Amino acid sequence: MTVKKWLKTPKGYVAIAMIAYLLIASIGYKNMTGIKNGFVAVIVAVIVDILCNVFKKRKWTMPDGAMITGLIISLILSTATSLGAIAATAVIAILSKHILVYKKKPIFNPAAFGLLISVLFLQTGQSWWGAFGDLPAWTILFLLVGGYRITSRINKYPQVFAYLLTSFILLYLMGHFHIGDEVDALRPPFINATLFFGFFMLTDPPTSPAKDKDQVVFGILTAAAGTVIYGLFRRIDVFVYRVVCRKSLLLL
Repeated sequence: MTVKKWLKTPKGYVAIAMIAYLLIASIGYKNMTGIKNGFVAVIVAVIVDILCNVFKKRKWTMPDGAMITGLIISLILSTATSLGAIAATAVIAILSKHILVYKKKPIFNPAAFGLLISVLFLQTGQSWWGAFGDLPAWTILFLLVGGYRITSRINKYPQVFAYLLTSFILLYLMGHFHIGDEVDALRPPFINATLFFGFFMLTDPPTSPAKDKDQVVFGILTAAAGTVIYGLFRRIDVFVYRVVCRKSLLLL
């Protein structure tokens, strides 16, 4: 496959979006550390992915999925995260892709799983800086434009709409009944993280359903779990409930 054709594939679109967000956020924050972190995460993820494929004696394929995983990790982890922790997160993410499989497909979104483990055992911080959380509100447009292109290309509208609609309805109900501090969830950086997650992580083709009905169920389950976690812990570690809901869907 030529580079021109690859750029028109779903993975090509996602890779372009992630690289664009990496550059835009770095310029906006006037900090190039994120680019360095992204380079490390991508290189480590690609190397581990290639080694795993060699070990499993698979035919050569472009490690574009590993590249995207590395980019997502670098966009979510705080720019203050050590390079060692970033590299370890990338290694864990790619290993999960090759080891934790069901019907020859990864059970969990690799980036989500790697980030979850890094929170639990490496005590990493997630700032979602690549989702422009601390930049002017108008930068959300970048997420919407990129998200629209990706969602349209891979036909995941039922899933994304179900996730976003359920999230906002539940947050409204929390506010109506004075449960938690739901107002913050509709402001940056929370809304940025929700949109980034919904458009670029929830829609991962290998780890999300293809049928419209399953997409709706998946979106609702994920939104419900995420809202509960936010209400209880005031955290936006959405990859935690991404892992939980993927497992729940497998059991349905």
